[in-house]
Amino acid sequence: MADHPTSVLFCCDHNAVRSPMAEGMMKKFYGQEIYVQSAGVYNDMEIDGFSIAVCEEIGIELARHRSRSFDEMQDWGDDLAAFDLVVALSPASQRRALELTRYFHLEVEYWPVLDPTGLGEARDEKLKSYRETRDQIRARMLERFGPPTVPPAGTTT
Repeated sequence: MADHPTSVLFCCDHNAVRSPMAEGMMKKFYGQEIYVQSAGVYNDMEIDGFSIAVCEEIGIELARHRSRSFDEMQDWGDDLAAFDLVVALSPASQRRALELTRYFHLEVEYWPVLDPTGLGEARDEKLKSYRETRDQIRARMLERFGPPTVPPAGTTT
């Protein structure tokens, strides 16, 4: 993974659906090789229950995730300039990430990913939309960073 970034920040609108999914997958797939965090443009929502459910289906635990915004990260002492790559998963977060490039040397990538909130009425329909989002993120991640480097639980190396 020498040609990959050493640190990645995933961002979306509220840090409640898409960016926590991406953070969880990145940690699960690549372990300690890449430092990863996530943030939202706003922090006005808790982690979404449907995000938790569809990530549990693939062995990723999100229930303890605490949503945070770019501003909170800076207030808490996180150095946004320390990230090699910012991956924006929504148009608003892409704009915010590009604003940061005026002050910090950051590489920004935009991965347009479905926002599943508000789609479907029945639980099964909602879960289908969230799975689609999860699978879009996973496909982009594997395309960008390659196959997972952490063996699945229960296997030996």
